[in-house]
Amino acid sequence: MSFERTNSALYLSSQLAKGLGRALHKRAAALGFSPGQFPVLLVLWHEDGLTQRQLLDRMEVEQATLANTLARMERDGLIVRSPHPCDRRAQIVTLTARGRELERFATEAATLADDEIFAGFRTFERELLMEYMRMALANARNLQRD
Repeated sequence: MSFERTNSALYLSSQLAKGLGRALHKRAAALGFSPGQFPVLLVLWHEDGLTQRQLLDRMEVEQATLANTLARMERDGLIVRSPHPCDRRAQIVTLTARGRELERFATEAATLADDEIFAGFRTFERELLMEYMRMALANARNLQRD
């Protein structure tokens, strides 16, 4: 029995993630952020002023990846890091005015990227796919805990 990649959820999800990243990239670059920074921005728009550890707890990335992303975001003027008032080892990550102002434009860009990738889908098909994706991600998270 041969392995057919077009029947592989792993392969298809990887390709979909790449396509979504490319669709967001062209819009994000014009706005001054990268697709890799978008998940951090989403968390901080919802809950600004977190430590790096708290960001890690809310995201599913490696510590080194987040550290590099935060360094680029600081360089790009999207965040600032300041000493934690109670823990000398920690820093508080806060959005700059530029980072906060980006929210509406960045979320619109992400919505347009989604719309571009899911062109031709009927509303219920898109909602069903999203639900299936959430279920599969929940299963993947449960496997990580085992």
